[in-house]
Amino acid sequence: MRPEYRKVGSCYKIKCSKTDGNGSPAKRTVLHDLYEKEGQSPWYDNLCRPVTDLLPLIASGVRGVTSNPAIFQKAISSSNAYNDQFRELVQAGKDIESAYWELVVKDIQDACKLFEPIYDQTDGGDGYVSVEVSPRLADDTEGTIEAAKWLHKVVDRPNVYIKIPATEACVPSIKEVIANGISVNVTLIFSLARYEAVIDAYLDGLEASGLNDLSRVTSVASFFVSRVDTLIDKALEKIGTPEALNLRGKAAVAQAALAYQLYQRKFSGPRWEALVKKGAKKQRLLWASTSVKNPAYSDTLYVAPLIGPDTVSTMPDQALQAFIDHGTVSRTIDSNASEAEGIYNALQKLGIDWSFVGSQLELEGVDSFKKSFDSLLDSLQEKANSLKLVSH
Repeated sequence: MRPEYRKVGSCYKIKCSKTDGNGSPAKRTVLHDLYEKEGQSPWYDNLCRPVTDLLPLIASGVRGVTSNPAIFQKAISSSNAYNDQFRELVQAGKDIESAYWELVVKDIQDACKLFEPIYDQTDGGDGYVSVEVSPRLADDTEGTIEAAKWLHKVVDRPNVYIKIPATEACVPSIKEVIANGISVNVTLIFSLARYEAVIDAYLDGLEASGLNDLSRVTSVASFFVSRVDTLIDKALEKIGTPEALNLRGKAAVAQAALAYQLYQRKFSGPRWEALVKKGAKKQRLLWASTSVKNPAYSDTLYVAPLIGPDTVSTMPDQALQAFIDHGTVSRTIDSNASEAEGIYNALQKLGIDWSFVGSQLELEGVDSFKKSFDSLLDSLQEKANSLKLVSH
């Protein structure tokens, strides 16, 4: 069955045909195969009201949701669905930022409820909804720890992931938050070196938690994909040689394949085995930024080659729709490890500085989320003013 999509506000509505030719429910899609055959969880990288719009997606095999400041900016500023709650909050004397968090927390709680059956069926292994701390805290270790504890407390759902960026300042925050027994989605990972630091923060946090049962403290590491090609392709076009041009569209997937090798190495051996005895679950690799930015590339470029066990692929509408429509399911993430290494090294030889790529993309990512956050607060302020509810 191929669901039909219609755009409604900032979300796609999926119209599923209710039955197949035999009159029985036709809900199976390749997303079910992705999880059942290859152990990869398909998640949806979007959230807006009404949250019940997620139900057809769950029926089609989606097993979790990721949100970020840009997603909420789009959802809240392009929809009237938030107006009533926002009006009540402003009338009750809430400042704009507090009102923002209440709008967000409600959506996250409602989404958590929808995914709770999956969380329960998998004993806390899947069915998570992610919400990010304020992007203004990306350089503030302590502020991030406090914000994560606060968000975890106000959302108060077992299947919420608190999203923390993998900036240098926030890697220690990740350790501390995990040590407090709070599950974390680490976001904005763009390099192998930073990814290794993130895994270490998770392991350190589990060890420091003092908990005898670690089965409910889980994590995903969101490794960003398409933006890597966007940046490196520009550099390759500047270099302009046939070899350089031939490597366009290959950097992101190659680096992701190497990240999976690192994941396998780090989650094995005596240190990890000691944690497994206490019920620890692996910090799954999550592929983020999976929509294709270059129309010359296949629209499943950042999904199809990254399929493997114990991973998550979070897809915005475009990538999800493309994969449901014509994606094929087979284990691809480690099907050609030596080729991935060859591409990574060839790029380095051409002068691509991977650590520069990582820090540049991190800066851009943090900056873009800050801009979304600030712009949403500005538009909420305007909305409040137009309701003539806030006097200057």
